[in-house]
Amino acid sequence: LVITILLCVVGSFRNLTFLPIIIGNTLIGIIQELRAKKVLDKMSLLNAPHAIVIRDGEQKKILSKQLVKDDVILLTAGTQICADAVVLEGTIQVNESLLTGEADEIEKTPGSRLMSGSFVVSGECYARLEKVGKHSYISRLTAEAKAMGNEEQSEMIRSINQLVKWIGIVIIPIGIILFWQGYIVNGETFQKSIVSMVAAIIGMIPEGLYLLTTIALALGTMRLAKRHVLLHDMKSIEALARVDVLCVDKTGTITEAGMEVAKIVPAKDAENTFLQSLLRDYASAVPDNNATMEAIRDYLERKGKDKDRDSDTDTDNDSNKDKTAEVQTFMAARRKALEVMPFTSATKYSGVVFEDGKYLLGAPEFVMGNAFEEIADEIREYTKKGYRVLLMAKYPGSDIKGTLTEKPEPLGYVILSNPIRENAKKTFGYFKTQGVAVKVISGDNPETVSEVARCAGIEHAEKYVDAGTLDTDEKIYDAADRYTVFGRVTPKQKQKLVHALQDAGHTVAMTGDGVNDILAMKDADCSVAMASGSEAAAQAAQVVLLDSDFAHMPDVVSEGRQVVNNVQRSASLFLVKNIFSLLMAIFAVVSTITYPLEPAQISLISMFTIGAPGFLLALEPNRNRIEGRFLRKVLLKAFPAGLTDVLIVGSLVVCGEVFSIPASDVATASTMLLCVVGFMILIKISHPMNKFKYGILIFNIAGLLFCGICLNQLFAMSQMSKISILLMIVFAFAAESLFRYLTIGVEGIAKFISSRAHRGAPQK
Repeated sequence: LVITILLCVVGSFRNLTFLPIIIGNTLIGIIQELRAKKVLDKMSLLNAPHAIVIRDGEQKKILSKQLVKDDVILLTAGTQICADAVVLEGTIQVNESLLTGEADEIEKTPGSRLMSGSFVVSGECYARLEKVGKHSYISRLTAEAKAMGNEEQSEMIRSINQLVKWIGIVIIPIGIILFWQGYIVNGETFQKSIVSMVAAIIGMIPEGLYLLTTIALALGTMRLAKRHVLLHDMKSIEALARVDVLCVDKTGTITEAGMEVAKIVPAKDAENTFLQSLLRDYASAVPDNNATMEAIRDYLERKGKDKDRDSDTDTDNDSNKDKTAEVQTFMAARRKALEVMPFTSATKYSGVVFEDGKYLLGAPEFVMGNAFEEIADEIREYTKKGYRVLLMAKYPGSDIKGTLTEKPEPLGYVILSNPIRENAKKTFGYFKTQGVAVKVISGDNPETVSEVARCAGIEHAEKYVDAGTLDTDEKIYDAADRYTVFGRVTPKQKQKLVHALQDAGHTVAMTGDGVNDILAMKDADCSVAMASGSEAAAQAAQVVLLDSDFAHMPDVVSEGRQVVNNVQRSASLFLVKNIFSLLMAIFAVVSTITYPLEPAQISLISMFTIGAPGFLLALEPNRNRIEGRFLRKVLLKAFPAGLTDVLIVGSLVVCGEVFSIPASDVATASTMLLCVVGFMILIKISHPMNKFKYGILIFNIAGLLFCGICLNQLFAMSQMSKISILLMIVFAFAAESLFRYLTIGVEGIAKFISSRAHRGAPQK
């Protein structure tokens, strides 16, 4: 705006050629942003948090934003608490780590206060809402976080912001110095001084780079939306594109989300009928609604119906009479629960106290403790085949909620199966070819998880460890690098494993679908949730797979790579002009000459060697792995061309002074030389060439020639003298050699510095 006003003041309307481009780019950017927002708003509505509210005596599922003060809601395991509330009835275990940083689960009983933003780990309760919307705790916390600024931006956006910031600072003093030198020192007219100063400043501003980045991210987000992938923030595209370690859970990621009971096996000296009856009463008593308990309930319901059907077929048959008696025993035995302890990720088991004793159901290693070896042989044949095994045991101790001090009595085993996803092998094969290591982090038996991972085609799946043996941070950090499969992992250990991998220099993505994954997802570089899992996990994640299909992960990674690689490549084109203009301005100040180019000529160069090819190249598929730092790579590619431009144009200006060539001829020849170098860097960054890239090159050369010949007055392109043409041809050939050798030199220096830094880094 300031530049436009200055040019209008001095009547140099011809040099306003940059305005249509900027206005056009801005309109395109706005339209793309609105399109992306419309798509994402529709998808966000599908994934919006819901709540079960009690209204008019009935349970209704509504959007959380529709809740009002004094509503009574039902909270169950996996639910995110969406407003400040107080417990009316029931008991739940709540994790407030997202608010307080404390990972311990806190028991909430009637009268306890609940903070929005925390989530329910286990149990079930009714709660009355006290503060909703902007008055809730999480809303106030979010407002404070926004006021403090966002430090979670991607490296690419952060680098571009730094460029814009420093350029914005530098152009002010340089512009003042150039105007002072032209008008006061060199005695140029006011108009000429303003025009030359504006040309230098226009050249330093990467006017299309930020817009290109925004559009590339918006288009990437929209393309992923068509594949049922929702991004909570666009920076996650880049984070996933840079990932070199992917941490996955077994259930819902490698395997299907659903779980089935394959069989129920009684322990030695235990009765099958008693075990099934006990399991039926146990499943009715515990409030857990996780996939495991739902699978057990479905199995028992089917068994009950099957036996009931069998008993009705032939009551005269003796065997059927026995079956009828068995069914009556099975259906009649209804134990009354005196005390219930819901399942938690920390203990790995749940418990119920009936009138006839205390019973536990959970991971055999955690239920049996030191006595696990007594039953290890009984379950090994199942874990080796990839089944998940739960132990039902009777506990002789006095309290099931504290540390188990007595040895439980095994009653039987629930054998659970999870079919591996059909496309699992193909998906993990893709990550293997891309150099992305996969770590399987699960709460299940490590041997079971290892077998499932092996069947899914995960490399080094035989390297597994029981996280129960990793009782110190040192052991966790050592195991993070050595093992691929981690079993019996607690939520806190998942978080520490992510930290260990990050400290080793890896970019880590964490996938999950349950509340036990949230801590690790929160600290990972990028978090991915399955929409079919816990609502709290889906709201905490940056990427949500709305159809819960892990096979979309290669699409997300590929899309991110296309965005970052193409923006990185196009950014090099923009920075060539910025480097040239900055160095040329410094050269003009030092040598007390007037900046040789006009804004219209800079616009012509920008249009056909930067803007148009940059946007077209950003559309090309680019699945190459991202390596190195964004800003460093961009500068290394742009610097040789920018330096070539300065040396060639500077030499041409000096020759113009020596041979008394008119300033307009020097400006036109300089413009053509900058275009020649511009096409050199375009060819360089476009390797390997293909039909699409050749088309871009030919289109822009044709456009440049058309504007230079047919619109020469608009872009200040004058007819050159023979000596000007001769100098331009000589310097064009010199530019090719200079650019080639500068590129070799800069790349060699960069490799030398990189190798020195690598040798100096501590070896792990």
